[in-house]
Amino acid sequence: MIVRRLFLFLGLISSGAFAQQAIPVIVPGDLLHVQVFDTPVMDETARVNDDGYFPLLIGGTIQLQSLTYDQAARAIEDRLIQQQIMYSPHVLVTSVEHAAQNVTVIGQVMRPGPFTIDTERSVVDAIAGCGGLTDVADRNIIIQRHNGGAEVKYYLPNDDKAPLADAPMVYPGDRVIVPRAPVSYVLGDVFKPGGYLTIGNDTDKMTVLEAVAQAGGTQPSAVPNNAKLIRKNTDGSYTVVKLSVSDMQKGKKPDMALQEGDIVYIPFSYVRNALSTGIAGIVAAATAATIYTQQ
Repeated sequence: MIVRRLFLFLGLISSGAFAQQAIPVIVPGDLLHVQVFDTPVMDETARVNDDGYFPLLIGGTIQLQSLTYDQAARAIEDRLIQQQIMYSPHVLVTSVEHAAQNVTVIGQVMRPGPFTIDTERSVVDAIAGCGGLTDVADRNIIIQRHNGGAEVKYYLPNDDKAPLADAPMVYPGDRVIVPRAPVSYVLGDVFKPGGYLTIGNDTDKMTVLEAVAQAGGTQPSAVPNNAKLIRKNTDGSYTVVKLSVSDMQKGKKPDMALQEGDIVYIPFSYVRNALSTGIAGIVAAATAATIYTQQ
């Protein structure tokens, strides 16, 4: 049975089935089977203790936590050689039962926090198990591996028909981070004022004209050449930049990239509203604005 498992494992490797997955490692609570070839008296099945040590029948306890199964086999072979128990041992370590542990999903999911798994799961399943993404979630997901802290980045497509076969796996002890998507705001005399997510799998930033277009464009009563860009500084103050949106649309002035939290305000044509809308009022309106997602 063990030999059959070995051949199956080798076959999976040769077919590239694990090409996109992290290699499983041993954690406390794992139930392992250790086989020493040609020496059946040394075969054993035991559990890794809370400190990560495995009790060998001969050779004492050995630290196996965070090792792969192959690394654990080599460590046991080295122990047997060092203690002069065997000259040339050949060891196979397999998992009988993987300990249930937590995967922690934090950030922009409906129910962030830890949940218990006893084997690897797709990151898509992990996010679904936490209620799915919030409306302001960035689809660029980060997986932090528990062994070494290596990061795996994955873009979760916003298309139910998109293939998910390439979605990486998460393992017990991993952490999944779902960041908040960058949001820019378009307020004032536009057809659909609100906040707009810049969600994508590239590094391009949304521009002023793209943001205005997402807001449905300017109303006939708007004065786009008197627009304002309001940008928050690191000290909490705001910088106000005049925008000539009409000139941008005509190509007379270059378009401008937006930063997260920027507010583009398109004023109304009638003087009363234009004069009465100060920076504080615009910023307050942004905090209560509806957030729109790209479809």
